Formats: sequence, structure tokens, C-alpha cells
Amino acid sequence: MDKDKISRFIHKQKVSFICSLDGEGFPNIKAMLRPRKCVGLKEFYFSTNTSSMRVKQYRENPNASIYFYHKGLIRYEGVMLTGTMEVLTDQETKNMIWRKGDTLFYKQGVTDPDYCVLKFTAKKGRYYCDLKTESFEV
Repeated sequence: MDKDKISRFIHKQKVSFICSLDGEGFPNIKAMLRPRKCVGLKEFYFSTNTSSMRVKQYRENPNASIYFYHKGLIRYEGVMLTGTMEVLTDQETKNMIWRKGDTLFYKQGVTDPDYCVLKFTAKKGRYYCDLKTESFEV
């Protein structure tokens, strides 16, 4: 398995899906923009609202998964990573992934208390392409 190829594939995707677990243990999936920052296949950083349902769920249960896919004319490719999601509110991390246009969502800017960072740390993954599935450790 070529983990560099999988990493390059992930970086090309414009949309990702994050999954949290609700209080009853049911998975809740949400489409998100691509991660703001990636460190190989190990760490992924997303921006979100501190007041969101997902933040509450991740604080109660950090188990998570993220998914990336591309559907071509005849080829479907996907990567699922499982691990944990942390809710980070420290200013250094918020500054690290902040973008100028984010004031559209966070009116008070990078110090807005409703702006936080989700940091996903992968433990293992599953890659699918051309009718083949392969599991791997991160």
C-alpha cells in the first residue's frame, strides 16, 4: 500500500466527511470543506463553531472517523480514517488555520469564542479503489 499516494489523493479532495457519535452511540455524519491543515495521514485540522452539535459530541466521546472520496466516470476511490477528534480552543492553534475570509463565519475574528479547531488524529485506515479494499495502520 502506497501511503504517499493515499495522502496525495486526500489533499486533492475539496470535500470531506466527519463522523461523530451521539449520546445513544449512533453515528452522525457531516460534510465539511477539506481540512485546513494535514500532517501526513496522521493529523487533520478543521475549523468549526464552538457552539455546534459536533463539538458537544466530540467532547463527550472523541471517537471519530473522516472520509474522503472521488467518483469519476468509471472509477470510485475512497479513504476512511478512524481515530479521535479533539476540540482545540487555544489561540495558537486557532491562528494556525485561520484564513482571512473566516470573518464571514466568525464576526469577532480569530479570537471569536464561537471559533474553534477540530483536530483529528488517525489510528488506522481503509482504502478502496477498483473493487479492492485494503486496511492499513497509520
